[in-house]
Amino acid sequence: MRMALRATEFLYETRLFPELEFTFRHALTHEVAYGSLLAARRHDLHARIVGAIEALYGDRLDEHIERLAHHALRGEVWDKALAYLRQAGARAAARSAHREALGYFEHALSALTHLPETRETREQAIEVRFDLRNALFVLAEFGRIERCVREAEILATTLDDQRRLGWVWTYMSSYHWTTGGHVTAVQTYAQKVEAIGETLSDVPLQVAAQYYRAAASYISGDHEGAEACCRSMLSFVHGDRHRERFRLPLFPAVLSRALLARTLAERGVFEEGEAHGHEAIRIAEALDHPFSLIYASLGLAYLDGIRGELSQAARLLERALAQCREWNITLLTPPAMASLGHVYVWSGRIREGVSWLQQALAAYESAGIGYYHSISVVQLGEAYLLADRAEDARACADRAVMLTRERGERGHEAWALRLLGEVVAHQKAPDVATAETHFGVAMTLATELGMRPLLAHCHLGLGNLYRGSGERPKAEEHLAAAAAMYREMGMTFWLEKAGAELGSFR
Repeated sequence: MRMALRATEFLYETRLFPELEFTFRHALTHEVAYGSLLAARRHDLHARIVGAIEALYGDRLDEHIERLAHHALRGEVWDKALAYLRQAGARAAARSAHREALGYFEHALSALTHLPETRETREQAIEVRFDLRNALFVLAEFGRIERCVREAEILATTLDDQRRLGWVWTYMSSYHWTTGGHVTAVQTYAQKVEAIGETLSDVPLQVAAQYYRAAASYISGDHEGAEACCRSMLSFVHGDRHRERFRLPLFPAVLSRALLARTLAERGVFEEGEAHGHEAIRIAEALDHPFSLIYASLGLAYLDGIRGELSQAARLLERALAQCREWNITLLTPPAMASLGHVYVWSGRIREGVSWLQQALAAYESAGIGYYHSISVVQLGEAYLLADRAEDARACADRAVMLTRERGERGHEAWALRLLGEVVAHQKAPDVATAETHFGVAMTLATELGMRPLLAHCHLGLGNLYRGSGERPKAEEHLAAAAAMYREMGMTFWLEKAGAELGSFR
C-alpha cells in the first residue's frame, strides 16, 4: 500500500535517517485517508502511536510532548492525555504562546471529565483551572477567569486543601486588582494568602502575598507600604531565585523592581527608582519573558514621564506597545497606549497623543480592564486641556474622581483633583475660589501620601492661577515653591516651565 501511494505521489519521504518517515503531499489527501477509518480504529491507531513514541523516545519524551498530547487526546488515553496536555500547555505558556497554551489547558479540562472522580483527579481539576487562569490573565478574559477561580475555590474547600485555597485567594486578589475592584478586596485576599503562606511556611504563597499587598498599597496611595512590600519580595527572590515565577504571571524579581520604580517616582525619589527600573528591564530581558519585560518598561516609563524625561519614556513605551501586539498581551496594551499618548502630548504631539489616549480608553472599557484605568482617564483629561478642549477635560476630571473614590485609589484621586483645579484655572473667567479648593484638597492628599512631584505641580497650577487673576505676591510664592521642588528633585522639564512663569514677572 505504501509503495502504491508513493508511486501515485500521494506520499513522499520526509526523512531517511535514522528511520524512514513519510507524509501526505496534500492535506486533503490526508483528511480523506483519515476520514475513511472507523472511529474505533482511529482511536486505536492514536493510542498505539502514543505507545510507540514512548517506547522509541523514552529518554527524551520532552521533545515530543505536543505529538504525545495530540495522539493521547485523539486516542482517548485520558490519563496520559491529561498529563501531556498540561505539559504541552506549560511549554506554550513558557514561550508566551498564550492562545496555544489556552487550547491545551481546555483539552486537559475536558480529559478530566473522562477520569474517575478521586481526590487526585479533583486536585488535578484545581491545577488545570489554575493553568487556564494564568493563560486567560494575559489575554484579559476576566469573565472566564472568575469562573475558573470560583470553581477551583469550591473544589479546594471541599478537599480542605489550604495550600490550593491560598492560590485561589491569590488569583482573586489579582482579579480585583486588574478589573478595578475596590482596593480593600485586593488587600483582604492578599492578607488571607499571607496568613496561609506563613502557617504552611510556603515561600511561593508568601511571595504572592507580598506581590498583591504591594499592588494594593500602591493603588491605595500607601507608597511607603508599597515600598516595604516590594523590598520584602526582593528578600525572597535574591540569587538564583530571581529566575522563579512562583506560579505568578510575571517574575516577582521584575515586578518588585518595576513597582518600586513607580512608587518611588510618586515620591520624587527618581535616582533610586530609575536604578530599580533599569534592573527590572535587565532581568526581564535575560529571562526572555515578554510579559515581564513590558511590565518593567511601563514602570520605568512612568518614572521618566513624571520626571519629564519624555524622549526616554517614549522609546520605552513604543517598544512596549510593539511587544504587546507581537505577543498578544491584551492586559498591558491599554496602559501602554495611554502612557505613550500622554508622553506624546507633553512632547508637543498633541493630536497624536489625544488619539492614542482615546484608543486606550476604548480598549480599557471594551475589555473590562481596571488596571491603571483611572490614571489613564486623568491623562486624557490633561491632553484635552492642552488641546483646548476644556469641556472634555472637565468630563474626564469628574469621571476620574468618581472612579478613584469608588475603587479606593487615593493616589490617583490626588492626580484627578489636581486636574479639576487645572480645568477651572484654564477657564476664560476662572472661578479662583473653586480652583483653589480643588488644588488645596489635592495638595492635602499629596502631602499625606508623600507625593512630592504632584505637590510641586499643584504649586505651579496655583502660581499660574494667581498670575492670571493679578495676585502677584501669591503667584510668585507658589511659582517659587514649585521651582524649588522641581530643582531639588531634578525635574528639569518642569523647572523650565516654572522658571518661565517666574521670569514673566521681571
